[in-house]
Amino acid sequence: MDEKRYWVGFNLIKGIGAVRMQALIHYFGGLESAWKAAPADLAAAGLSLKLIERIVQARSQVDLEMVWAKIESQGIKILTWEDEAYPQRLKEIEQPPPVLYLRGEYLPDDLFAVAIVGTRRVTPYGRQITEELAAHLAGHGITVVSGLARGVDSIAHQTALKAGGRTIGVLGSGVDKIYPPEHRQLAERMANNGAIVSDYAPGTPPDASNFPPRNPDYFRIVIGGCGDRSR
Repeated sequence: MDEKRYWVGFNLIKGIGAVRMQALIHYFGGLESAWKAAPADLAAAGLSLKLIERIVQARSQVDLEMVWAKIESQGIKILTWEDEAYPQRLKEIEQPPPVLYLRGEYLPDDLFAVAIVGTRRVTPYGRQITEELAAHLAGHGITVVSGLARGVDSIAHQTALKAGGRTIGVLGSGVDKIYPPEHRQLAERMANNGAIVSDYAPGTPPDASNFPPRNPDYFRIVIGGCGDRSR
């Protein structure tokens, strides 16, 4: 079984983030061994009783083969810390997301990127400025990054595509749960000329609580800003 299946498995467990994932890899030498480990060994690795209970429950309820098959059938790519294609600058922050889910392609040239984000209730002047800025950046080979939201975000994505450039959307949901739903066609175009990316597992709905942790990722996932993860 591909090792990445176990990355996905642990990513589905609430409370297993960057710090604990790294601890498991350090203690067991790999996530396959950690996934199959006895509760006593998980405790020796430093996990709490609550987390161990969640892991045991996940192992009994989650069929990793089926999860992986569904991910592949949806054309979703998985990037982990161990992949060369994982955004280099993101690796340099204190707690990079262990797993990224991607539709489309993240390319080396996407290192040169600028995030354009703003209000959902955009004014005519705001639309004009967004279009001018996104068109200028895309026309000069700069990847435009935003969050696929209504208003400024979608205008930035659409303008970058119209200018023949690349654009990346960072989501607060799974990459198979496009929000708002009227942007599904836009998301498909982006996947063909850039990417949509999330550190939330496929199937994760666009709950309001997902978006505050997502917002700094506009900068951190693609252009490597700073700050600690809030989850």
